[in-house]
Amino acid sequence: MNYGNIKFVDVANGPGVRTSLFVSGCRHHCKECFQPETWDFAFGEAYTDEVEIKIIDSLRDDFVRGLTILGGEPMEPENQETVLGLVERVRRELPDKDIWIYSGYTFEELTDADNKRCYTEFTDKILGTIDVLVDGEFHLEEKNLMLNFRGSSNQRIIDIKESFKNKALVLSEYNN
Repeated sequence: MNYGNIKFVDVANGPGVRTSLFVSGCRHHCKECFQPETWDFAFGEAYTDEVEIKIIDSLRDDFVRGLTILGGEPMEPENQETVLGLVERVRRELPDKDIWIYSGYTFEELTDADNKRCYTEFTDKILGTIDVLVDGEFHLEEKNLMLNFRGSSNQRIIDIKESFKNKALVLSEYNN
């Protein structure tokens, strides 16, 4: 997997101060995407063990609330194995940190085992490890700058743990 950027002090992609990893590769190609360079799976630099250590170390600071993974598209099949390794490591080593993933795929697409566009052997494990999924492609015609942590009104901020616990989609408190 490649990545385009890491922000070690990010306040735009989830609550509090976060470390945000922008992975490379995306097939959605949303109109007026804010990072179209990340559509290319070869964009940026290789994600290595050394990069992961820097991410983990940045999360150790008390003022950092959690990790956000976005892109590009973290839930493209090619990215999922590496994403799973990272989120499992964060959960294991830093269990008090929250984990957000932004995906152009919807919750329904990601939980449909028959959807080979995005469902892989890693998908359920990723979703079972994270706290929040911001789902849905960016839709220019639904762009709304007043929304928390997302760009268009079709996108949802989903409390993944509560959704699985209740066996029904539960929106996060940040989904206003």
